[in-house]
Amino acid sequence: MDSVKKIISRYEKDRTRLIDILKDIQAEEGQISEQAIKAVATSLKISRAEVEGVISFYHFLSDRPLGKYVIYLNNSITSEMAGREKVARALEKEANCCFGETSPDNLITLLETSCIGMNDQEPAAIINGVIFTSLTEEKVKKIIAMMKEKRDVQSMVEEYGDGANQHELVRAMVKNNIRKKGPVIFGDYQAGEAVAKALQMTPEAVIDEVKKANLMGRGGAGFPTGLKWELCRKEKNPNHYVVCNADEGEPGTFKDRVLLTERPEMVFEGMVIAAYAVGARLGLLYLRHEYSYLRKYLDYILDRMRQQGFLGKNIAGKNFDFDIEIKSGAGAYVCGEESALIESAEGKRGEPRDRPPFPVQNGYLGCPTTVNNVETLATATQILNYGSAWFRSMGTQVSAGTKLLSISGDCDCPGIYEVEWGLALKELLDLVGAKNTLAVQVGGASGQCLAESGFNRKLCYSDLATGGSIIIFNRSRDIFSIVRNFLDFFIEESCGWCAPCRAGNVLLKKKFEKIVSGLGTAQDLAEIESWGKLIKSTSRCGLGQTSPNPVLTTLSSFRQLYEEKIKKETDFISEFDLRQAVREACEITGRKFQEERHDA
Repeated sequence: MDSVKKIISRYEKDRTRLIDILKDIQAEEGQISEQAIKAVATSLKISRAEVEGVISFYHFLSDRPLGKYVIYLNNSITSEMAGREKVARALEKEANCCFGETSPDNLITLLETSCIGMNDQEPAAIINGVIFTSLTEEKVKKIIAMMKEKRDVQSMVEEYGDGANQHELVRAMVKNNIRKKGPVIFGDYQAGEAVAKALQMTPEAVIDEVKKANLMGRGGAGFPTGLKWELCRKEKNPNHYVVCNADEGEPGTFKDRVLLTERPEMVFEGMVIAAYAVGARLGLLYLRHEYSYLRKYLDYILDRMRQQGFLGKNIAGKNFDFDIEIKSGAGAYVCGEESALIESAEGKRGEPRDRPPFPVQNGYLGCPTTVNNVETLATATQILNYGSAWFRSMGTQVSAGTKLLSISGDCDCPGIYEVEWGLALKELLDLVGAKNTLAVQVGGASGQCLAESGFNRKLCYSDLATGGSIIIFNRSRDIFSIVRNFLDFFIEESCGWCAPCRAGNVLLKKKFEKIVSGLGTAQDLAEIESWGKLIKSTSRCGLGQTSPNPVLTTLSSFRQLYEEKIKKETDFISEFDLRQAVREACEITGRKFQEERHDA
């Protein structure tokens, strides 16, 4: 238990660092044991139930023993499309265990996980925190062979990606795949200039400039950034906080990963500007667990900014102090919601809070807090550099500037594209080399699925608003398989707090499967639509309010496919499939199933 005590001491028994403490204990001990739970609870002066509740909430925390090598294979729809099934079977064969199990020699544990932000280079997996991309059966054999030689996981990475992925503190095989550079995020940038300009202005003037630029939140919700900063600043509290939301969990989204790799100074500078605007002295970068491989590199960038005078005491020679800490999650999609993120940053279960009060009123540690997306903060930096008029000259009247898009799926050139708002979906498909396209998922699993009739619609807040995820499906794909993958994702990621989301999504999935299996009626089709709307309108947070979208938007765009599955000769069909039941009984008893006899 000495190692556990050292870890707790390293974090100065800080309750808000509970997740970091538990992650370090697990990395050191291979699990979070009963003894470790007791020690943590005693040292932090919290109940064992609180510690156990946090462990049970997060996907990457475990109180059961794990192998020396823990492999988390991504099960997103893009991974399935890229051949995940073959990779999974190869892993099971080579490791000599099934998913959810540890090999008999306790060497390897195989687990599944949701989207890890590598959709442009699938199938991908996380092994002891190290990312492995573009996996094949041959690569799996080689990796497992090295594990049997007890090799260090980092040494198994034999090729590095481009840009900062090659940095000695990253050394990742991840590729940036930046396909189109625009004038904002990938435009000319000199670190420190925006902060210097901001500190020559009043905080109110900084807010006014961001408001005049009409910068809308780039995380998907599109809330006016300047207004959020203004509301936070007006709160009468001696302590204010700035939080950068880097919990990029929406399936199909990976733009923030590339930004943090290639433009981290621009993001951190945006946090400094936001802090000056709202009156904060401390900022938090909430980094999703899947991007932990960037942690040392980002800490290095922060240290360099302190040395350069852009962070810490008397920033840019002015009487303004501000610093940034990095806190990481442990695997929970719901933590992308700002109040759930704040709960997690405080070392708790990432359950969304009731609102009001809003985070700008009562956020981190009960203080006024502005939570902004990675891309939003980077964009704010460039607005201070070049001015609101420059920014408003791009995009549309309602949607100013540019947008980073994460393109994946069936196209020639998946990757990152910076485009001006107002681009038609059809133009985007031509740009990325998409052919014979059946459907486009805009905004990730929580967004909407569009058929060809919607390809003339435009990407902007007044039409197709998106946080940046664009997944393309050609005509060889099965719409129902896509919906099934998304529904499974939401069921897995529900925090379980409210019944509409916790139970409603399970019921929705069962009804969906009944229809797809050919056992549904017109009544079932009507019910699945009404149930979806009910879940959306009664769920507590954004997860439940968007989780029925895979069903509802495909019903809208591809209704004929659903109707073709419906039995029209009757208003009632039992969910019990007699034919399948008999077939299964024959398999169990060793008897031969005779189709003709059964039909008779």
